[in-house]
Amino acid sequence: MQRRTFLRGSAAAGVVGTAGCLGLGDSNPDVALSEPDREYTSEELPYPAWGQRVPDVTLPDPINGADISTRAVDTPALYTFFYSHCNTVCPVLIQSMRNVQAHSINEDYAGEVAFFPVTFDPERDDAERLETYAEEMNVALDQGNWQFLRPESKARAKETVSEKFAVTFERTHPDDMDMYMFAHSAMTYLVNPDGFVERAYRTDSPDPERLIDDLETVRNA
Repeated sequence: MQRRTFLRGSAAAGVVGTAGCLGLGDSNPDVALSEPDREYTSEELPYPAWGQRVPDVTLPDPINGADISTRAVDTPALYTFFYSHCNTVCPVLIQSMRNVQAHSINEDYAGEVAFFPVTFDPERDDAERLETYAEEMNVALDQGNWQFLRPESKARAKETVSEKFAVTFERTHPDDMDMYMFAHSAMTYLVNPDGFVERAYRTDSPDPERLIDDLETVRNA
Protein backbone atom coordinates (compact mmCIF):
# COMPACT_ATOMS: atom_id res chain seq x y z
CA MET A 1 0.00 0.00 0.00
CA GLN A 2 1.23 3.50 -0.79
CA ARG A 3 2.17 5.47 2.35
CA ARG A 4 0.08 8.49 1.28
CA THR A 5 -2.96 6.23 0.83
CA PHE A 6 -2.37 4.69 4.23
CA LEU A 7 -2.06 8.10 5.87
CA ARG A 8 -5.23 9.40 4.28
CA GLY A 9 -7.16 6.46 5.71
CA SER A 10 -5.41 6.74 9.05
CA ALA A 11 -6.09 10.45 9.31
CA ALA A 12 -9.78 9.84 8.68
CA ALA A 13 -9.75 7.30 11.49
CA GLY A 14 -7.85 9.58 13.84
CA VAL A 15 -4.73 7.38 13.82
CA VAL A 16 -2.06 9.79 12.59
CA GLY A 17 -0.14 11.26 15.51
CA THR A 18 2.85 13.41 16.24
CA ALA A 19 4.81 10.86 18.19
CA GLY A 20 8.19 12.18 17.24
CA CYS A 21 10.39 14.00 14.82
CA LEU A 22 12.20 12.24 12.03
CA GLY A 23 15.35 14.17 12.86
CA LEU A 24 15.62 15.64 9.38
CA GLY A 25 16.56 19.07 10.70
CA ASP A 26 15.18 22.46 9.81
CA SER A 27 17.33 23.20 6.77
CA ASN A 28 14.70 24.37 4.31
CA PRO A 29 15.40 27.80 2.80
CA ASP A 30 11.81 28.14 1.55
CA VAL A 31 10.23 28.47 5.01
CA ALA A 32 10.77 30.56 8.14
CA LEU A 33 9.27 28.22 10.74
CA SER A 34 11.17 25.16 11.92
CA GLU A 35 9.99 21.70 10.93
CA PRO A 36 7.10 20.58 13.14
CA ASP A 37 7.55 17.63 15.48
CA ARG A 38 5.85 14.78 13.63
CA GLU A 39 6.25 11.19 12.56
CA TYR A 40 6.07 11.58 8.77
CA THR A 41 7.74 13.81 6.21
CA SER A 42 5.75 16.39 4.26
CA GLU A 43 5.96 14.22 1.14
CA GLU A 44 4.30 11.33 2.98
CA LEU A 45 1.33 13.33 4.22
CA PRO A 46 -1.95 13.47 2.28
CA TYR A 47 -2.22 17.26 2.52
CA PRO A 48 0.04 20.22 1.64
CA ALA A 49 2.50 20.44 4.51
CA TRP A 50 5.58 22.25 5.80
CA GLY A 51 7.92 23.38 3.04
CA GLN A 52 5.63 22.44 0.14
CA ARG A 53 4.10 24.82 -2.40
CA VAL A 54 0.57 25.95 -1.75
CA PRO A 55 -1.82 24.34 -4.28
CA ASP A 56 -1.99 26.40 -7.46
CA VAL A 57 -5.63 27.47 -7.67
CA THR A 58 -7.55 30.59 -8.63
CA LEU A 59 -10.86 31.29 -6.91
CA PRO A 60 -13.37 34.15 -7.14
CA ASP A 61 -13.86 36.72 -4.40
CA PRO A 62 -17.62 37.24 -4.91
CA ILE A 63 -17.88 40.34 -2.73
CA ASN A 64 -15.19 42.34 -4.53
CA GLY A 65 -15.62 40.74 -7.95
CA ALA A 66 -11.97 39.71 -8.14
CA ASP A 67 -10.09 36.46 -8.71
CA ILE A 68 -7.45 35.37 -6.23
CA SER A 69 -4.57 33.15 -7.33
CA THR A 70 -2.98 31.42 -4.36
CA ARG A 71 0.53 31.63 -5.78
CA ALA A 72 0.21 35.31 -6.63
CA VAL A 73 -0.44 36.39 -3.03
CA ASP A 74 2.64 38.34 -1.93
CA THR A 75 1.98 38.55 1.83
CA PRO A 76 1.77 35.88 4.54
CA ALA A 77 -1.73 34.40 4.32
CA LEU A 78 -4.06 32.25 6.38
CA TYR A 79 -6.51 29.92 4.64
CA THR A 80 -9.36 27.99 6.20
CA PHE A 81 -12.41 26.14 4.83
CA PHE A 82 -16.00 26.51 5.96
CA TYR A 83 -19.66 26.96 5.08
CA SER A 84 -21.72 29.75 6.57
CA HIS A 85 -24.69 27.65 7.74
CA CYS A 86 -22.47 25.54 9.97
CA ASN A 87 -23.18 26.00 13.68
CA THR A 88 -20.41 23.85 15.16
CA VAL A 89 -16.83 23.80 13.81
CA CYS A 90 -16.89 26.59 11.21
CA PRO A 91 -17.71 29.48 13.55
CA VAL A 92 -14.71 28.49 15.67
CA LEU A 93 -12.42 28.39 12.63
CA ILE A 94 -13.66 31.76 11.42
CA GLN A 95 -13.48 33.34 14.87
CA SER A 96 -9.91 32.18 15.36
CA MET A 97 -8.99 33.81 12.08
CA ARG A 98 -11.00 36.90 12.98
CA ASN A 99 -9.04 37.19 16.25
CA VAL A 100 -5.82 37.23 14.25
CA GLN A 101 -7.27 39.88 11.96
CA ALA A 102 -8.21 41.98 14.99
CA HIS A 103 -4.65 41.68 16.28
CA SER A 104 -3.29 42.78 12.90
CA ILE A 105 -5.51 45.86 13.02
CA ASN A 106 -4.69 46.74 16.62
CA GLU A 107 -0.95 46.23 16.11
CA ASP A 108 -0.89 48.10 12.78
CA TYR A 109 0.20 45.34 10.41
CA ALA A 110 -3.15 44.70 8.69
CA GLY A 111 -1.67 45.59 5.32
CA GLU A 112 1.04 42.95 5.70
CA VAL A 113 -1.20 39.85 5.98
CA ALA A 114 -4.13 38.27 4.15
CA PHE A 115 -7.03 36.08 5.24
CA PHE A 116 -8.79 33.71 2.84
CA PRO A 117 -11.72 31.66 4.17
CA VAL A 118 -12.86 29.34 1.35
CA THR A 119 -16.45 28.12 1.29
CA PHE A 120 -17.29 24.64 0.07
CA ASP A 121 -21.01 25.51 -0.20
CA PRO A 122 -21.16 27.79 -3.26
CA GLU A 123 -24.88 27.11 -3.76
CA ARG A 124 -25.80 29.12 -0.67
CA ASP A 125 -22.68 31.15 0.09
CA ASP A 126 -23.07 33.90 -2.50
CA ALA A 127 -21.84 37.48 -2.08
CA GLU A 128 -24.93 38.64 -0.21
CA ARG A 129 -24.84 35.74 2.22
CA LEU A 130 -21.10 36.14 2.85
CA GLU A 131 -21.48 39.85 3.58
CA THR A 132 -24.18 39.01 6.12
CA TYR A 133 -21.99 36.30 7.59
CA ALA A 134 -19.09 38.74 7.91
CA GLU A 135 -21.31 41.01 9.99
CA GLU A 136 -22.45 38.09 12.14
CA MET A 137 -18.84 37.06 12.78
CA ASN A 138 -17.58 40.63 13.32
CA VAL A 139 -15.18 40.40 10.38
CA ALA A 140 -13.67 43.71 9.26
CA LEU A 141 -14.15 43.56 5.50
CA ASP A 142 -13.26 47.25 5.20
CA GLN A 143 -9.61 46.50 6.06
CA GLY A 144 -9.06 44.94 2.65
CA ASN A 145 -7.09 41.98 4.02
CA TRP A 146 -10.03 39.57 4.41
CA GLN A 147 -11.50 38.01 1.27
CA PHE A 148 -14.03 35.21 1.20
CA LEU A 149 -13.33 32.83 -1.69
CA ARG A 150 -16.11 30.91 -3.42
CA PRO A 151 -15.60 28.10 -5.96
CA GLU A 152 -17.88 28.50 -8.96
CA SER A 153 -19.74 25.20 -8.49
CA LYS A 154 -20.09 22.10 -6.33
CA ALA A 155 -17.70 20.27 -8.65
CA ARG A 156 -15.14 23.06 -8.42
CA ALA A 157 -15.46 23.09 -4.62
CA LYS A 158 -14.72 19.36 -4.55
CA GLU A 159 -11.78 19.80 -6.90
CA THR A 160 -10.16 22.63 -4.97
CA VAL A 161 -11.09 22.16 -1.32
CA SER A 162 -11.10 18.38 -1.14
CA GLU A 163 -8.63 17.32 -3.81
CA LYS A 164 -6.12 20.20 -3.61
CA PHE A 165 -6.26 21.18 0.06
CA ALA A 166 -7.33 17.77 1.44
CA VAL A 167 -10.30 19.11 3.40
CA THR A 168 -13.04 16.52 3.14
CA PHE A 169 -16.73 17.42 3.19
CA GLU A 170 -19.95 15.49 2.57
CA ARG A 171 -23.56 16.61 2.61
CA THR A 172 -25.49 14.98 5.42
CA HIS A 173 -28.95 15.29 3.85
CA PRO A 174 -30.40 14.57 0.37
CA ASP A 175 -29.94 17.14 -2.36
CA ASP A 176 -33.56 18.24 -2.24
CA MET A 177 -33.35 19.51 1.34
CA ASP A 178 -32.86 23.29 1.57
CA MET A 179 -31.21 23.30 5.00
CA TYR A 180 -28.66 20.58 4.33
CA MET A 181 -25.52 20.41 6.43
CA PHE A 182 -22.02 19.02 5.92
CA ALA A 183 -19.81 16.59 7.76
CA HIS A 184 -16.31 17.91 7.18
CA SER A 185 -12.74 17.95 8.38
CA ALA A 186 -10.95 21.06 9.63
CA MET A 187 -7.74 22.66 8.43
CA THR A 188 -6.06 26.05 8.55
CA TYR A 189 -2.97 26.81 6.47
CA LEU A 190 -0.31 29.45 7.02
CA VAL A 191 1.41 30.24 3.71
CA ASN A 192 4.40 32.55 3.32
CA PRO A 193 4.78 35.31 0.67
CA ASP A 194 6.72 32.93 -1.59
CA GLY A 195 3.81 30.49 -1.67
CA PHE A 196 5.20 27.81 0.64
CA VAL A 197 3.22 26.19 3.45
CA GLU A 198 4.65 27.12 6.84
CA ARG A 199 2.06 25.30 8.91
CA ALA A 200 -0.98 23.09 8.36
CA TYR A 201 -3.04 23.23 11.55
CA ARG A 202 -5.17 20.08 11.64
CA THR A 203 -7.57 21.13 14.37
CA ASP A 204 -11.14 22.37 14.63
CA SER A 205 -10.08 25.00 17.20
CA PRO A 206 -6.87 26.78 16.11
CA ASP A 207 -5.22 28.72 18.92
CA PRO A 208 -5.20 32.40 17.88
CA GLU A 209 -2.10 33.08 19.98
CA ARG A 210 -0.19 30.36 18.21
CA LEU A 211 -1.38 31.66 14.83
CA ILE A 212 -0.27 35.17 15.79
CA ASP A 213 3.15 33.96 16.97
CA ASP A 214 3.75 31.84 13.87
CA LEU A 215 2.54 34.64 11.64
CA GLU A 216 4.92 37.08 13.31
CA THR A 217 7.86 34.78 12.63
CA VAL A 218 6.88 34.50 8.98
CA ARG A 219 6.30 38.26 8.67
CA ASN A 220 9.69 39.05 10.11
CA ALA A 221 11.64 36.47 8.11
